[in-house]
Amino acid sequence: MHRIVVLALDNVVAFDLSTPLEVFDRVRLDDGSRPYDVRVCAPTPRVRTRTFTIEADHGLDALETADTVVIPGCHELPHGVPETVLTALRTAAARGTRIASICAGAFILAATGLLDGRRATTHWLGAAEFARLFPLVGLDPGVLYVDEGQFLTSAGAAAGLDLCLHLVRRDHGSAIAAQAARLSVMPLEREGGQAQFIVPPQPPAPRGSEMEPLLRWLDTNADRDLTLDEIATRAGMSTRTLNRRFRDQTGTTPLQWLHLSRIRRAQHLLETTTHPVDRIGSQVGFGSPTAFRDRFKRVVGTSPHSYRRSFR
Repeated sequence: MHRIVVLALDNVVAFDLSTPLEVFDRVRLDDGSRPYDVRVCAPTPRVRTRTFTIEADHGLDALETADTVVIPGCHELPHGVPETVLTALRTAAARGTRIASICAGAFILAATGLLDGRRATTHWLGAAEFARLFPLVGLDPGVLYVDEGQFLTSAGAAAGLDLCLHLVRRDHGSAIAAQAARLSVMPLEREGGQAQFIVPPQPPAPRGSEMEPLLRWLDTNADRDLTLDEIATRAGMSTRTLNRRFRDQTGTTPLQWLHLSRIRRAQHLLETTTHPVDRIGSQVGFGSPTAFRDRFKRVVGTSPHSYRRSFR
């Protein structure tokens, strides 16, 4: 029997903790047997969530017999990840144990160094901080989960379900995974490359900076067919100087900033109106339906039609 050990630390996210417990416990093979033995371990006998306290039946020594370790996210780790936990995870990995993280659990897994040089993902809200803390990890914040073989990571909330079902499919095939998905009232067909549907936050300019008035003007005029020359004229600079100063103060270029502003407006219109997709592309400032669809898919990770079906 395949042993799955879920690692719980203080301030564990209750949803992340319960997801692997429920999904793997529901799996049944064709003969009705359970293929997974699911346990919870913790470095201390009691672990807090934001709303209740749990008692763990197993300590970190449970990782020594695990075939798969699942690391849920935590709301916060004020004193960092305990060194005993990091050592236990590294030791498990050295034995070939499969290790998966859910949501912010990627921060715990990345702290071991085991993700260095590998692709990974996490909840989009924590992506910037993750990239800052772990520059050696190839962060892909736009997908539901990443499978690197021995190490797997997922985005937030429901993406943890996708990851667990993906593991079932890896272990026992699509038919068994589909049955587990039905019991979880969850679609099986969401693949890891499906987007989190999140546009990155618009880079702000520091308050009082020389770019602040230009950003306000860009936001007001985003629906116009603006060129870099026109933006530079408005700013009273050459295009070269504008690009340099704009990037220094916002981390991006004027046209990239403008495209993000248009995509956000398009998302709002797709969610709240019945306007045709081509009309929305024109409304937010794209010169052609093709340019709108291409840019939308590049930024959001899916087509405008798919986005509307998911979020309207």
